[in-house]
Amino acid sequence: MAKVAKKTAVKDKDKEAANFIESFAEFARTKNIDSTEVARLLEEVFRAMIRKKYGTDKGFVVIVDTKEGNLDMRRLRQVIDDDDEDIYEPDKITLTEARKIQADFEIEEEVSEDIKLEHFGRRTILTARQTLIQKVKDLEKELLYRKYKALEREIIIAEVYQTTGRDGRDLVLKDSEENELSLPRQQLIPKDRFRKGDQVKAVVERVEMNNGTPKIIVSRTSASFLERLLEQEIPEIFDGLIIIKKVVREPGERAKVSVESYDDRIDPVGACVGSKGARIQGIVQELKNENIDVINYTENLELYLSRALNPAKITNAVKEENARISVYMRPDQVSLAIGRGGHNIKLAGKLLGYEIDVFRDNENVEIEEDIDMSEFADELDSWIIEELHKLGLDTAKSVLEMGKAELIRRTDWEDETVDSLYELLQKEFEEDGAEEEEEE
Repeated sequence: MAKVAKKTAVKDKDKEAANFIESFAEFARTKNIDSTEVARLLEEVFRAMIRKKYGTDKGFVVIVDTKEGNLDMRRLRQVIDDDDEDIYEPDKITLTEARKIQADFEIEEEVSEDIKLEHFGRRTILTARQTLIQKVKDLEKELLYRKYKALEREIIIAEVYQTTGRDGRDLVLKDSEENELSLPRQQLIPKDRFRKGDQVKAVVERVEMNNGTPKIIVSRTSASFLERLLEQEIPEIFDGLIIIKKVVREPGERAKVSVESYDDRIDPVGACVGSKGARIQGIVQELKNENIDVINYTENLELYLSRALNPAKITNAVKEENARISVYMRPDQVSLAIGRGGHNIKLAGKLLGYEIDVFRDNENVEIEEDIDMSEFADELDSWIIEELHKLGLDTAKSVLEMGKAELIRRTDWEDETVDSLYELLQKEFEEDGAEEEEEE
């Protein structure tokens, strides 16, 4: 049996170590660091103190009990002959040196010496405390990074803590644990307006580590945001009975979602939309009245294209080189295919992964972009659109080409009404032209 150096009958508790451990453990708990991590950090720092004082931590035992505030640090060395070649090994002690500690030690027995925190000196202890605080802060950042990295593409709800930028469109959010999240203006729906204290629903877009500090970017414009909203609202999607194949968006304007079900008893489009749009209405409101087209996925490219361009009806489609498709349709279907702001045809192309060129039926002449008047239903009274339809004015360009004077003559409308109508239509084409110039 190994012998140990003589100790007092009742070992005194290292009060300095107890106070040190308890105060640090309390600090770590405020940072949501669990006791296992606290014990690990404490052991790392105590071993660093040992290496600094003794040159090594080989042969040293460090046991930390954060619950009781106990620290057990001991140095264990094997007794060897004074002439042994290993006398300079840190975990060895010569017989002569061992018998200075206790007279009856023999070769191959073990010497165990207690080490108390006070043996390291005040300056070393203070440095250790500062090191531990920094380690906790670093660990806190690492845990935050890992937490939100696992939440990428998932929905979170946070409160607006601060608005920045010239128009207050860059937002700093705080979650329930007071962690800061960034919602840049580029990730906001154009119609979004939030103030300090508002609750915001968004998806975690990406998490970056910048100079050791995690930066969490959230988004309301991401396709993933709409996808997660659909999963929350449509039980069949959440349960896997309906699969979302692809989501494309023009945030706040229009979105297209292709869905599929392997269960023939389920109508995937009907299940997503619900009776009179009841299921999807909440999502539309969350997205500031974004028009959501739900499309039944198919591998038949022409049929898929037809569904993607709905409500327009196509008469023929030809797959070209370089991922392009030429679509032919009657002239009265063109404005429906293009949609207001060109959103319908742009999103259809993104959904299919093709560039779509629209031509008049049986003529190799590309169609000039126009907008169906029904696209202005959210900005014009319904009676105005109905009156225009009666005059055969179904598109924005047909209204503009008629001229204000002729329209007033035919409708007997007030000058102000016609002026406002023309201003709205002209502005739409001006914005579309500006967008095309930027893209070029």
